[in-house]
Amino acid sequence: MHETMELTRANRGYDRVLSSMCTYPHPVAVRAHIEYIHTNLGDPNLFPEIAAFERRAITILGGYLGAADAVGYITSGGTESNIQAVRASKLLSGTRKPNIVVPESAHQSFEKARDFTGVEVRQASLDERHAVDVNAVDELVDENTICIVGIAGTTALGAIDPIPALAQVARENDAFLHVDAAFGGFVIPFLEKKYRFDFRVGGVRSIAVDPHKMGMSTIPSGGLLFKRPADFDAISTNTFYSVERSMAGTRGGASVAATLAVLEHLGVNGYRDVVRECMRLTNLCVEEAAGFGVYPVIPPVMNIIAFKLPGLQQIALRLTARGWRISVMGGALRIVIMPHIDETTILEFLNDLKELVKV
Repeated sequence: MHETMELTRANRGYDRVLSSMCTYPHPVAVRAHIEYIHTNLGDPNLFPEIAAFERRAITILGGYLGAADAVGYITSGGTESNIQAVRASKLLSGTRKPNIVVPESAHQSFEKARDFTGVEVRQASLDERHAVDVNAVDELVDENTICIVGIAGTTALGAIDPIPALAQVARENDAFLHVDAAFGGFVIPFLEKKYRFDFRVGGVRSIAVDPHKMGMSTIPSGGLLFKRPADFDAISTNTFYSVERSMAGTRGGASVAATLAVLEHLGVNGYRDVVRECMRLTNLCVEEAAGFGVYPVIPPVMNIIAFKLPGLQQIALRLTARGWRISVMGGALRIVIMPHIDETTILEFLNDLKELVKV
């Protein structure tokens, strides 16, 4: 019992966590998760209500992403979604030596996709905005390229790749275009500035989006959406009880119920309010840091900031010693302003950062 209590005390909440793309789930999502904790979507015939919840959740997500008629399923998160998108592109292509082209900023899940599917992964360089260089993508594409990947909200900086330009390259080369919007999918649609990144761009075939990040659902709740039903069907497996399109066999229905509950509770206006507050705090953080000579690598596109700092490693260690959880990526101090962060927390962090920068 003593050891259990020690482990419990070692668990952290999110209160001083500035490094995570996850946050406290909305109370509505928690209640739904608990109510449906016993359900299994591995066999949708056992729990048809949950199967209907999933279809409804995909319709809402598709509406946010420019196609209310999109098809797909609730995954365990962006990694599964990205692997499954690559798998679909491979199964649809019939190419013997397939390759995919991803940005250098792509999530490590595409390395796992390589291991699972056997495709070659080619990395395209980035431009001065830290978005993928379309010319670099074009140079890497050949007759064996089955998929091009664009990122809508990179993990390190929150940069948005030029999806319309990538779509043109994909169309010209008859390649599948997948957009990894695991983080940005619940941010970009609700920003004041508008970006073309979703199914409204002709040529986008699939999108990964994670409700358990800015969607404030419970973990694990990812999403994989396809514009064309035939692309979704490509990853289907016939079982003796149904057609299975997910990676896992047994799938908990609780996170599906939680996702639908929070989607319906918050709606467009609720998510817009969440994003607006996160962006207000993001801009406040940048402005205050500039006051003591600390600047971001790029002006934040969404609620991710990467600060350039002299003595970065030492400052990061000292911030950690003071109880902050931050990350160092690409030679910068990276923080993510999630819904659990308030203005008081930001100002406390900036006070510590200012003190350490002056040491």
